[in-house]
Amino acid sequence: MSRPKLSARPRDVLGKHVAQLRRDGVLPAVVYGAGVESQSISIDAHEFELLHRTTGRHALIDLSIEGDGQIATPVLLQAIQEHPVSRHPLHVDLLVVNLEEERTVDVPIAFVGESEAVEKQGGVLLHMLNAVLVRAKPDNLPSAIEIDISPLVDFDAVLHASDLVIPEGVTLITDTQEAVARVQPPRVEEEPVVAEAEAEGEAAPEGEGETEGAPAAEGAAESGGAAETGSEDNA
Repeated sequence: MSRPKLSARPRDVLGKHVAQLRRDGVLPAVVYGAGVESQSISIDAHEFELLHRTTGRHALIDLSIEGDGQIATPVLLQAIQEHPVSRHPLHVDLLVVNLEEERTVDVPIAFVGESEAVEKQGGVLLHMLNAVLVRAKPDNLPSAIEIDISPLVDFDAVLHASDLVIPEGVTLITDTQEAVARVQPPRVEEEPVVAEAEAEGEAAPEGEGETEGAPAAEGAAESGGAAETGSEDNA
């Protein structure tokens, strides 16, 4: 099987001094694992970025270190430290692996296809799982596992881990009954209760307010009259 290739050199520069290496276009890295002694190495930054764009998260790479007889060693991209703003790699961890030994890793889920409940009914696709746990030999580790969302034709449909397309040579560790995706119905905005109350008030029969208010007005007039009489008596 043909694998991506990466060249490296042994590195003596450590600590804060690696900043100068980065300015010179050199990416500091370390390689370790599978019974080998940990070694600090340097990689051409441009070469690594080109390789990283075309390989997946669990890509297996043939690493050749200068002065080591150019013997290619299979390694995995174990970890990549990136700049928080530019996202350029700052440091890389490369893990030497045994090709015959299975590994258990998290693999992201790739959602493919179209959902009728989303496209025609205005629903929102909910990702209930973004990754699953799988086990496979290094050469068989997938960069992602696909799931077709076209069966989501209504808001009751749910996709589970059992619906994932598992490649040959890969074993799914995540429970097959785990929900992976469903479609949420679109939100319906309710009219404010205040507006309804105002509408009911406008629909009241004419004259009701005047009829109810009449006795009060008469009472006020009578009260006023009594007050005037009383003042005349006092005078």
